[in-house]
Amino acid sequence: MLFLGVFVSAQTTLNQANRDSGKPDQVKSAEERIDQITQDSGRYFKQGLYNLLDRRGTEARQDFDKSVEVFLMSGVNVQRNQKLRECYNQLIETVFRIEFSANTQQANLRSLSAVCGWDIKDELADNVAKLIQKNNSAPSINRSAPSSDTVAINDSPDILQLGFSEQKFEPSPLDELSKLELTEEEVNVDTPEAQQEYEYIRVAVERNKSFGFSFQMHRLVQQFINYYRGRGQRTMEVGLYRSGMFMSMARRIFREEGVPENVAWLGQVESAWKPTAASWASASGLWQFIPGTGARYGLRRTAHLDERQSFEQATRASAKYLRFLANRYNGNWELAIAGYNCGEGNVDRAIRRAGVSNFWAAYPYLPRETRNYVPNILATIIIANNPTQYGFGHVRPSNPLQYDRVRVPASTSLNLIAQAADTSVGYLRYLNPELRTNGTPPEPYIIRVPRGRADEVVGIFRRIPNSDRNTARLASSSQGESWENISRRTGVSVAELLRSNPGMKNPTGRVIVPMKGNGVTNTSYSRPTTPVVAANIKVVKAQTGDTVEKLAKRYGASPVEVAKFNGLLTTSRLNDGRVIKIPTK
Repeated sequence: MLFLGVFVSAQTTLNQANRDSGKPDQVKSAEERIDQITQDSGRYFKQGLYNLLDRRGTEARQDFDKSVEVFLMSGVNVQRNQKLRECYNQLIETVFRIEFSANTQQANLRSLSAVCGWDIKDELADNVAKLIQKNNSAPSINRSAPSSDTVAINDSPDILQLGFSEQKFEPSPLDELSKLELTEEEVNVDTPEAQQEYEYIRVAVERNKSFGFSFQMHRLVQQFINYYRGRGQRTMEVGLYRSGMFMSMARRIFREEGVPENVAWLGQVESAWKPTAASWASASGLWQFIPGTGARYGLRRTAHLDERQSFEQATRASAKYLRFLANRYNGNWELAIAGYNCGEGNVDRAIRRAGVSNFWAAYPYLPRETRNYVPNILATIIIANNPTQYGFGHVRPSNPLQYDRVRVPASTSLNLIAQAADTSVGYLRYLNPELRTNGTPPEPYIIRVPRGRADEVVGIFRRIPNSDRNTARLASSSQGESWENISRRTGVSVAELLRSNPGMKNPTGRVIVPMKGNGVTNTSYSRPTTPVVAANIKVVKAQTGDTVEKLAKRYGASPVEVAKFNGLLTTSRLNDGRVIKIPTK
């Protein structure tokens, strides 16, 4: 309630300040609120840049998403304030350029910093630009299929994505939808403006068939449009933004299965485009399959994976189920969508009681959740096809999720794949949400890896002996380093290293390090009585108010390197007197 009160207060203050500039206190309050929004967004964005440089792709994507959602969740009409509008639009463009980078148009961090009033240092902007340029200059993807059980599979454009995203288990929006009660204001569709809008939609739907399938316009559909333009605005904004990650894939698969592409907006109401959404009824994934229906359409559930949470498999199963339902109800997509929610048995009984195969006639006899579900989806389709008309033109969808696919041997460790792909196990788990463990199933399996990393993964797996595939790890070698050096820091003998890296006279790049048993050894440790400091390390003490970034710059060092060396984040606050080690050249 306090959170909601802040939103309402901020919106009221802004509106009043626009109407009555003669009240300086209100104007000042509105300006402070605007500054707070931009600064909160900037804090997340800057942290995302540092995580990006640290190769923490998962955390970077989370920070960039939060930076955007500060605007969407602020309760303030961003488009009505010039400063917020310009900052928001520039932010969306910049995040898009970072994630979906191309040599022709680079992300302009300095421009974003100037527009939003953020303090993004030149050094930070230059380092991010170099990272993006490095990724763009990566070798093109080899589309030939090598003769091995580890194969790179690529079927989308040669666009390198930095690869950051992660989602956690969250409740399905269907749980709240089932309890939604429309307000008196939302159900009012009898004004001249509402009647004109109703007629416009009816003609577009029934006469012009603008959405690729027919349905009967109804007052309740317009009432849900009212809901999304009011208290459901944030839900629609976030859904439209997230839809970009999966909608192009969904449209393609629905088209291939003979289902109208716009029906794919069902995914927004089902899961808000969250692959790991779960409902009270044990439904799971983007398309919220319950176990029985999932199995019926070929989605496996084993100790190793749950394909209801996969991207492509679950999307295709959803399209096939919808096509089956549409055929069952003679092409009536309203009844098909209802059947997707409550099952064809409930829809059949409602039709028998109504005496006619029509959704609105059967409406009173359907479960309450389904009575909300169908008009909600129809309203979502109408808004998504013309977002500007309904007040959502400012929302730019996220770019499509990009990844490569690699066929790996049975029971392969995700830790090994993550090392080979230069990513984290957490990001692999996000790209492959159907996996239930940190390993692939006991069968050759096609796994998704960050965009542009397939060839590297294939190359490394070709070098790993079969006997080491479940226990090996990788170690990076420095130029001129010897096998003896690697042996000392890994605890593996030179002979074993040479056996696992046949044909490699001297260590080059990443080398394979075999591990025996579970890798746990007995170790004794005693703290030295006097500090031993390498010649290239400077030991300093932090002052009150220091962060890692501030301290590093005081001594002319890279904040990223100092943070890594001390196991901290660049934004970590340091207590007065804390000892920090700074690597020097």
